[in-house]
Amino acid sequence: MYLIGGIKMKWRVAIVQMDVTYGDPVKNREKIHSLLADQNFGDVDVIVLPELWSTGYDLASLPELCQKHQNGDIAFLQELALSYHSMVVGGSIAFEENGHYYNQMLVIDRDGSIQKEYRKIHLFRLMNEEKYLSEGETNGQFTLEGVPCSGFICYDIRFPEWIRTHVLNGSKVLFTVAEWPLARVDHWRTLLISRAIENQCYVIASNRVGSDPKNEFGGHSLVIDPWGQVLREGDTYLEEVLIKEIDLDEVEAIRQRIAVFDDRRPEMYTSWLD
Repeated sequence: MYLIGGIKMKWRVAIVQMDVTYGDPVKNREKIHSLLADQNFGDVDVIVLPELWSTGYDLASLPELCQKHQNGDIAFLQELALSYHSMVVGGSIAFEENGHYYNQMLVIDRDGSIQKEYRKIHLFRLMNEEKYLSEGETNGQFTLEGVPCSGFICYDIRFPEWIRTHVLNGSKVLFTVAEWPLARVDHWRTLLISRAIENQCYVIASNRVGSDPKNEFGGHSLVIDPWGQVLREGDTYLEEVLIKEIDLDEVEAIRQRIAVFDDRRPEMYTSWLD
């Protein structure tokens, strides 16, 4: 174990890239168990799941699905953390509160406690999210064992100002979960590599594979280092668990190499608009 100031500086990350059975949380929980059980990967520090891993984009059925399965989905993520003694960036699930439905990320500590709830703030009109879901109103920042991180959901990565806001608040690892379509998977790769380079952060990204009644999805889950190098990449079609160790010291090393944040001139970025 590599520790500095009590903080573990190397993490082994496991990204679950899976097909999602439309509108069937029970089958999707079984799938995750099966994919992880098939791996002989030893200890991992963080398990990352894709967006809406429980239901897929069966948005019209959210009232029934949330009523029956929302609590079970949360309990499943907590069980996953306890079973593997791992932190879990639980992709996202459909979540109901006060009659509103959200696309919500849950981050779970190793002891099963909920560390963060982040609700997707940018709703994607091409997949009719705005017709069924409400926008989130909070940030995606959280801390895992002393390491400042942030979580984003799919369409969020097209808004660099949103991600930069989190990095300016200290984030070193950017977790992204998605159901990104195959037709635009080149955008997925390019945007995530750009977010890593411009923010000098690790990007850990889980995307689903397979299809639903309206879309085909593109896989290519990614681990990208703060220099923009792709360290691991998933297949276009294959269900798999990608394992990669990341060295968190690399974030500060890259930031010292090119001091982007020291050279910012934020006073210039909006003054000419006045």
